Amino acid sequence: MRYERFLFDSAARDPGHVALVCNGRRTTYAQLADQAARFARVLLDEAGLANGDRCLLFLENRSETAVALFGTLAAGGVFSVINPATRAGKLAYLLQDSGAGVLVTQTSLLEQAREAAAQAPGLRRIIVVDAPAGALREGELDWATALSSAQPLPPTPRGIDIDLAMLVYTSGSTGRPKGVMMTHRNMVHVSESITRYLESRPDDVVLSVLPLAFDYGLYQLLMCVRMGATLVLEKSFAFPQKILPLLASEGVTVFPLVPTMAALIVQMRNLRPEWVAGVRTITNTAAALPPAHILRLRELFPNARLFSMYGVTESKRCTWLPPDELDRRPDSVGIAIPDTEAWVADDGGRPLPPGETGELVVRGGHVMQGYWNDPDATARALKPGRYPWEKVLHTGDLFRMDADGFFYFVARRDDIIKTRGEKVSPKEVENVLYALPGVREAAVVGVPDDILGRSLKAIIALEQGVELSARDVVAHCAAQLEDFMVPRQVEFRGALPKTGTGKIRRSALQAEAEGRVLPAEDE
Repeated sequence: MRYERFLFDSAARDPGHVALVCNGRRTTYAQLADQAARFARVLLDEAGLANGDRCLLFLENRSETAVALFGTLAAGGVFSVINPATRAGKLAYLLQDSGAGVLVTQTSLLEQAREAAAQAPGLRRIIVVDAPAGALREGELDWATALSSAQPLPPTPRGIDIDLAMLVYTSGSTGRPKGVMMTHRNMVHVSESITRYLESRPDDVVLSVLPLAFDYGLYQLLMCVRMGATLVLEKSFAFPQKILPLLASEGVTVFPLVPTMAALIVQMRNLRPEWVAGVRTITNTAAALPPAHILRLRELFPNARLFSMYGVTESKRCTWLPPDELDRRPDSVGIAIPDTEAWVADDGGRPLPPGETGELVVRGGHVMQGYWNDPDATARALKPGRYPWEKVLHTGDLFRMDADGFFYFVARRDDIIKTRGEKVSPKEVENVLYALPGVREAAVVGVPDDILGRSLKAIIALEQGVELSARDVVAHCAAQLEDFMVPRQVEFRGALPKTGTGKIRRSALQAEAEGRVLPAEDE
């Protein structure tokens, strides 16, 4: 099955049900399907899109992004949502690397888009949302005019389920962004698995402040459309006091979080019980929540089940922790998601026994097809599996597994700090720091040391009004950690640097500790 089919099926089943709430507008499933079908026609007739052609969506979280996404699929194309904070130079690289023929953007981003387009000779059309009259140049189309004059494309599949559906560009601490290739079949498989264990329902209302360019945010849209549920789409969580009342006013039942959002919520003193009463599901991924934050979230959202999860862009989701296991295993990220397998492997890919640390390996229909235009990186990530015809994903992340088969994140392989001859996972120290009352954000890095090789440094942001000294922090750690894991330095900051998806940029802090500078988009 191709993924756009879910939109047309949901529209046929309940056309008047609200699909999207965004920027004060409510879009029903009938309207979303109609607009997507019109956009598909525009891509075919006005932009010359052929099956498998790439369409980049350089847009904020808005209803037009959803329309363009499903319209691209309906036209037989491949979409890629690009973070609106992306600079022109990087956008030019993404256009060149993907070979995109179409770029969809908005007026506020048009100058960056034009600058990037000038370096992408293969780009045929720029389609602009909210374009003022007379502002467009040759080769640019006005979104509203184009859609209003287009006849909806009949919802007949223009391809099959093994066709490429999307590219999700992801970066590491070094190198250029890599395009993760996902087929329709990949997307159908993983969305079915996730909605099954979350027990998703058509009457769900999901509040998402996560960028659609971030696969965790993207799948909120994809899964809502699959179920026929409602997505309340906001641009960010920069102003929690504005966002959190929506939980009540929109009747939100599902609230996806990342750890930096949780850190803001748990320190709030005026979170009203009536705001959170209807929330029955909270999900977390991107990074593991500190156990102290899990405990506080459960207190603040007494009617919600909390799902701790782990995933990578290359397979979307890897593990989930059943909520009834939280009390017994608060620091676990759970078991393999339904219809997949995972194990902890040694350097040769062989399974390790419980308790030993190794690389997490993942097997299933959610595993990517590879990295676009990067066979070397693909070969490093996808390796021969159990059967001659399959490849399994080597995530590059270090885990251990307990005797019951539950997984525990240890660190990214590159994050491990060696000090005094011992290996230290920054995450383990950070969990202890988060348990210290008053700590809002924390990261641990290794500082070059002539004697120790590396010494540990804790970089901390405190809650407003809290005062702690370096001595307080060190004493807290010394009471709970082995001596070699106790930070020797403590630095206080107002806030820690973050990626566009809300993760603390530990690699940038590590580079700073080593006297290097890491560009903002390189993580």
